Formats: sequence, C-alpha cells, structure tokens
Amino acid sequence: MFHIEEELKKLPGRPGVYIMHDERDDIIYVGKAISLKNRVRQYFQSSRGKSVKIQQMVERIRRFEYIVTDSELEALVLECNLIKEHHPKYNTMLKDDKSYPFIKVTLGEEFPRVLYSHTMKKDKSKYFGPYTSGSAVKDTIDLIKKLYRLRSCNRNLPRDIGKERPCLYHHIGQCNAPCQGKITKEEYRKSISEALDFLNGNHAPILEALEKKMQEASENMEFESAIEYRDLIRSVNQVAQRQKITHEDGEDKDVLALSVDGMDAVVQVFFIRGGKMIGREHFYLRVAPHDTKAAILNSFIKQYYAGTPFVPRELMLETDIEDHEIVEAWLTQKRGQRVYLHVPKKGTKEKLVELAHENAEIVLQRDRERIKREEGRTIGAVHEIEKLLGIDCAYRMEAFDISNISGFESVGSMIVYEKGKPKRSDYRKFKIKTVQGPDDYASMEEVLSRRFMHGLEERRELDAKGMEYEMGSFSRFPDLILMDGGRGQVNVALRVLEKLGISIAVCGMVKDDYHRTRGLYYNGEEVPIDTHSEAFKLVTRIQDEAHRFAIEYHRNLRSKGQVHSILDDIEGIGPARRKALMRTFKSLEAVRDASLDELAHAPSMNMKSAQQVYEFFHSGKQEKAVEVTEE
Repeated sequence: MFHIEEELKKLPGRPGVYIMHDERDDIIYVGKAISLKNRVRQYFQSSRGKSVKIQQMVERIRRFEYIVTDSELEALVLECNLIKEHHPKYNTMLKDDKSYPFIKVTLGEEFPRVLYSHTMKKDKSKYFGPYTSGSAVKDTIDLIKKLYRLRSCNRNLPRDIGKERPCLYHHIGQCNAPCQGKITKEEYRKSISEALDFLNGNHAPILEALEKKMQEASENMEFESAIEYRDLIRSVNQVAQRQKITHEDGEDKDVLALSVDGMDAVVQVFFIRGGKMIGREHFYLRVAPHDTKAAILNSFIKQYYAGTPFVPRELMLETDIEDHEIVEAWLTQKRGQRVYLHVPKKGTKEKLVELAHENAEIVLQRDRERIKREEGRTIGAVHEIEKLLGIDCAYRMEAFDISNISGFESVGSMIVYEKGKPKRSDYRKFKIKTVQGPDDYASMEEVLSRRFMHGLEERRELDAKGMEYEMGSFSRFPDLILMDGGRGQVNVALRVLEKLGISIAVCGMVKDDYHRTRGLYYNGEEVPIDTHSEAFKLVTRIQDEAHRFAIEYHRNLRSKGQVHSILDDIEGIGPARRKALMRTFKSLEAVRDASLDELAHAPSMNMKSAQQVYEFFHSGKQEKAVEVTEE
C-alpha cells in the first residue's frame, strides 16, 4: 500500500523528475524539480492558487516515483524524454514536441566548423548537448570561434581556397582565414582539437584565460571589454552543466547499476532508446551475505534478459561480470546482432552509470520495508502455496471461471499470475461454442480443452522450428491450475489434462456457504488454509480477478446484444445501409411503412436492397425475427 504522506517525508532535496500514477498505475503527469522535496510536496498542500487542471490531477494521484539527477538541466531533458515516451494526460503544455539545441562540430570536413543545430543526425559530425539555453549555446559558439579563430563561412575547402577575398572576421582577428591558405590543415585541426577539449568539459584553461583578460581590461579601465568577458564567462558556466541523459550516438542502451545492503539488493536499469533515456525500472533481489556485486549483476543479467523480448546494442555496467564473454555471445545470439558489455571508466557514460547507482541506493533505502511487504504479498505468498500443496514450483498460475445468465452467452475466462502478480497481457477470453444452457462443468471442459489443445499445437510448431516456447502465448503452460470450485471442477481439469497427456498440478478453491474461499482441494482432499496468511489473500485475489474478468466479458457481450437492430436480420443490409435508413426514415415504423420506391431512393440503397427490406416487413419474416430475439 502506497502511503502518500509517508512517502513525501522520504523525498530528497535534490534535482530530478517526478512521475505521478493513477489508480490503474498509468502515468498521468511527469514534472521536473530543482528540489524534489519542495516541489512534490506542493501538490498535496492547500489547493489555494492551484489551477483546476492541477486540482483534478492531484485527486487522481495514487502513487508517485522519482529519478534524481545532477542538475535541473538534466531533469528538464529527462522530463521531455519521458513525456514523449508516455504522453501523460496532464502534460498538455509539453505536447508541442519542443526540441533543444546542439553544438555541432563538422569533423567530416577538412576544415571543420562549429555550428548551432536543432537536430542530431547520424553523420561524421560530433554533437554536444542538448542544451536548454539557445542564447548560451550561441554565445559559446561565438566564444570558441574567437578563442580558436575558427571559420564560420560555408565555403567548400580546400576546393575554394584563394577564390574569394577573406571575410570580415579575418580582418577583425577572429578567423585565421583557411580560405586564403593562411593556416595549414594540421594547424587548423589543432585548434579544432582544443575546441573539442573545451566542449568535452575541460573548461578550466578557458575560464582562467577569460578571468585574466577580464581583470586586465578592468585594470586598463576598458569596462565594456570587461563586461563582455564577464558575460562570456557566465555563458561558459551555463553550458558547462554537462548533459548525461541524452547521447549523440543515437544507439539503444541499458544502463545497469546496483546497491547492496546485507541480504538486500536493488538493481537499477535505465532504458536508453534512440539515444534518449525513456524510462527506468528497479528490481529487488535477495542475495547471500558474501555475494559480490559482479556475481549479483551476472545472475541478474541472465535472468532478466532471458525473459525480455528486446536486447539493446549495449549494456553499460557498474562492474564487470564473471561470464563476460559468454553472456555477451548469448545476448548477441538473442538479439541477432552484436551486443557489447562495457564498464565505462570515464566521461559521460561513467557519470550515467554513477547516476543509476545513486538511484539504486535511494530505492534501497527508501523502499526496503515496502518492497519486503510487497514480496511477502507476492513471492512469499507463492512459496506458502507451494509449501501447502507440497509442489516444487508455482511461478506461473492460471485460473479459470465461467460466467452466464441462465445459459445465455456463456463465456470463460483465463487469468494468469506470475510471481504472485497478475500478468494481464496473458489473459484470455473464450466464448462457449459447444454447450447449450447453464452447464458450468461442460463449459469448463470446453475452455480447458481449447486452451491446452491450442498450446500443444503451438508447441509442435515451435519444436519443429527449434524455437523456445514464446512468452505470452498458449505454448507457455502453467505450473499450477486454480479452479473456481472444489472436487467437481478439479476432476474436469484432470480429465482434460489426462486426455491430452499433460501433467500439471490442479488445485480447487473451495468456498464456504458465504461464497468465500475456505481452503484448497488438492490430490483428492481439502487442504486447510490460514485465513490470515498471505497465501490465502493471494488465492482470494486470484479468485476475485477470475470472476471480474469473466463477468466483464459477459457484460460486454450482453451490451452488444442489446444494441442489435431488427434491420441486422435483413440479408444484404449492413451497418452503412442500416444507418442510412434510420437517418432517412427516423424510426423502424417509418421504414416498415415506406413504399418500395421510397426505400430505393434512400441514400446507399438500390432497388435490390429496397426489395429485400420491403419483403422482410411484408412477408411475415419480421415476426419470426422478433420471436428469435425474445427467446
């Protein structure tokens, strides 16, 4: 259970991004803050001064999470990336897809230029950014050109050397005029190298030089020059906030770091797609007291990437793992392209790994007790069920239910729980085809037969191709089947499995006179269950979820049946003609009373379709249709 007041007390006074979730756990708002503690608390204080939109958003918040960053600039760019990825409902002001400027160095040219760019492309140029201040970027580019006397013209060099007179920048001492051959390519490249060094973060020499020039100008009473140098120093300091959240290479990466405290560990994964960080996830692990970070990370990578459908081009790790080469080869095979495992030692990548580690530490310290409670509700409850039934594994559980009203539109539902949590992507619906009337046993037999026959067919196809059984498909069989009932429903399931030659544990959820679960039926006997245990609570949640899913499907089918029109029973009259008839004649009575000629001249109609409608209402077919509908 997420207690907002308690979580507010744990917020750090750091820059970062906060993410608001509603009752369905959808992301409804993403924002940035200089201080997460101050900003997030404001939402839950007095509503005075808040806009209607913010008040409505706050009323829907059920939990929040956050990612700390090193600066507000990083928080802003990360906020933009997350909003583009998730499109939160209440971030309407940021849906203009605003872009941020880059500094571009055209290394593909023999005499490179330093340019202002709105986009980052995969070319031979090197990009720095993005930055939030366009004016600061322009000032920095101007500064670099002045300090290193780099060209700003669009001439094609060296082809056009000597063809035109040098520009004004050469005459005022801000360009070494490579267009006139006044500087060699090697000397010019040295200047570019120094400029790249500055853009890579080595600002001390430049700042020292600017400080010296500002002091000299001030001592010489050249105050206008001193002010110019002062403003340039400010611009350099602003741009010096290095941006780690976006990378210029545009590749897909995962950044993995972990924090360990005794037998508890949290692995933090940052997801970078197309060069942009679009989200993160953390994973709680139980570890042995003397496990090394390398061993923990090695185990996590194997487990996590065995179950995820996407493998990025690069994994950036906090520490190297024991099976580096083997794991790299395995991931390469899984992806179908080369995958690299790197442990960054310097620069932006190392700082990004450090940021992931810092977030892992925060999660571990903040959420240790909550995670333990959640683990008890899920994995702990699964282990309790395994112990109660004496089975080795209940990792994946499937529960089935039947819903009908006096046999009308009987439907079946299949819900899936993995590691004690619902896996809604694997839920399935069945419309009963072979059973007439309210026969739950026969309906359940049909549902189970269709589910496992389909699964066997998929397995045969995958086996023939030498492929693993697919996640989210019928080919993945459960470790335990939970039936909504006792002996009768269990026997139905066992009969189906025996017929198909499948061996899966089957357990019934036995209910008392008040339709509440009182125990489990397994191996021909009722197994008592402590009603205060996490196992009992999990079984109850599964039973309620199976009921809800079946009833929801049945309700949808009934709703569709209730909007059925008598015109749908006329051959040749589809949705378009039915709508055209109702728009033209306004009521069924008017359609019935219309002449053949009037029907034929209605929109979308012709003489043949008009004849069918006319005969339907004047040959007794209408009464038969009404009788079928009423039955």
